[in-house]
Amino acid sequence: MAKPTLTLAALMAQFKDEDSCKAYLRDQRWPDGVRCPRCQNEKVFELKKRPFNWVCKAKDCGGRNGYRFSVITRSIFENTNYPLRTWFQVIYLMMTSKKGISALQIQRIIGSSSYETAWYMCHRIRAALKDKDIAKLLGEVEVDETYIGGKIKNKPLSKRKYYGTGPTANKVGVVGAIARKGNVICQVIERADGMTLQQFVRQTVSERVSLLATDEWHGYTKLKDKYPHETVSHFKNEYVRGNVHTANLDSFWSLLKRGVIGTFHKVSKDYLPLYLNEFSFRHNHRDNPDIFGAVVAGC
Repeated sequence: MAKPTLTLAALMAQFKDEDSCKAYLRDQRWPDGVRCPRCQNEKVFELKKRPFNWVCKAKDCGGRNGYRFSVITRSIFENTNYPLRTWFQVIYLMMTSKKGISALQIQRIIGSSSYETAWYMCHRIRAALKDKDIAKLLGEVEVDETYIGGKIKNKPLSKRKYYGTGPTANKVGVVGAIARKGNVICQVIERADGMTLQQFVRQTVSERVSLLATDEWHGYTKLKDKYPHETVSHFKNEYVRGNVHTANLDSFWSLLKRGVIGTFHKVSKDYLPLYLNEFSFRHNHRDNPDIFGAVVAGC
């Protein structure tokens, strides 16, 4: 991960008040000039008596009376009681913690009286971290699936519910694709069958890749029709054959699981996609010295 351009102390010194935070958010959100968040109209009018507030009078938007908006309108910061300075601090902490940071620790740092507030802030930020326009992966690409969740034998008897058999029972499936020295894309899946895995690959991996490496799971067998597909056999203790391996994705899964086990301790299936957003975003922006600015721009 690239070294951040600012320490936390320097970041807080830069954003010493709300106006400095709002000015930074404005510049990151609208680098080419303020636009109406409702209709994307460029011709908006600043309200002189209300800094960081504008009005849009486009015919199909605000019309004659105008649509008024502020720098936080339609952002994750809207309708919250915490100042932007606190939000910026939480974003910085989340982006510089390789294995993530728990909401309980966030609560202690920002001095919140409510754990639920810190949890809510973290999840709002994670929702904003989803890479909506990420390009299909190129070059040498690895695809693999993993399962998130503890062993059923470690749960209290009152909470044990058995779904299926084997080591993956009662766990949540996740499939991922990673371009070596590039981006990673992952998502929660219900089943690791051929239809699900092949659809994921078609959506995330370009057919112009030089190599598509997977393990020998039968769900990947039909990928040879469109991709230069090679496999390694984990059942035969084969993990590397030349440049055919899934080591990069295995490293990403390992980091994700260490975060879940060591930092968050428990992650529900409903919120797992948000945690995938967080870990994927940190990986994809690992060489960006201004990862903080990239987060704020997408909020």
